[in-house]
Amino acid sequence: MSNEWQYHSWKLASRLVCLLPHSVILSLGKVLGRLYYRIAAKQRKRALKQIKERLGLPPEQAEITIKSSFIKLSQTFLEVLSMPALTKETLSRYVKIENRHYLADALAQQKGVVFLTAHLGNWEWFGAALALAGFPVADIVKRQPNDQHTRLLNENRQLFGIELFASGTSELVGAARALKKGKMLAFFADGDAGRDGIFINFLGKPASTHLGPAVFARKFKSPVVPGFITRNPDGTHCIRLQPPIYYEDTGNPDADLYNLTERTTRIIEEAVRSYPDEWLWFKKRWKTEVKSS
Repeated sequence: MSNEWQYHSWKLASRLVCLLPHSVILSLGKVLGRLYYRIAAKQRKRALKQIKERLGLPPEQAEITIKSSFIKLSQTFLEVLSMPALTKETLSRYVKIENRHYLADALAQQKGVVFLTAHLGNWEWFGAALALAGFPVADIVKRQPNDQHTRLLNENRQLFGIELFASGTSELVGAARALKKGKMLAFFADGDAGRDGIFINFLGKPASTHLGPAVFARKFKSPVVPGFITRNPDGTHCIRLQPPIYYEDTGNPDADLYNLTERTTRIIEEAVRSYPDEWLWFKKRWKTEVKSS
């Protein structure tokens, strides 16, 4: 049976949310976040377990952090629904970009930019803000479990001129062309990579990690620019861009790919440690286990 009705339901919800002031969206997000924390038992338990193990937080602090993350995620969810109503003026009021010269200077090298980020904060507004700021954004997107959800997200992304390529498909050839044309190609490098990844310690535990950023950086000699978005206490957002890092060719491709991937993993790890309530702790980051010999 077709689930087209789900898409139209999301579109209707989006139209309604677009009518709300940002302050109301934030307040409503707090209510939904507290409810989400109560009813999403599996996700709550997994998040609490993982944050206690990986950051060593005592139970009370872990609960405070995870509850905050559920609230922020709910606010982000509503903000994403409001994206069709965003303009360059309104988005610049809600999102500030720090150190944009790192990205501008890297793009000026005309080798494209491998943009390294993670699922912290409102990553959908992240891409939109960079695109509206004049940066040529291309994104490798992972298909959502619900196709109608994917459809809505991609429509929102394209509203801001973001070029999209699906992960794990022939579209990656187009992604390579976009990088070759000097665009910035965004990678969310904090997900489980399955058996295709390499194992690198993440927050003290081996995790299967994507090689994509390092592979593209090697092939096109592109600088890797890390950047993350986090929410301020007043509900606005801050994008913090970091200095570029580069693939170092020592003549040992396997070791060089590993070394760059380890460096990018440490950068993401530091961002998660610095803003623990911004990350999706219920993600199955350590799902793939190391095979015993």
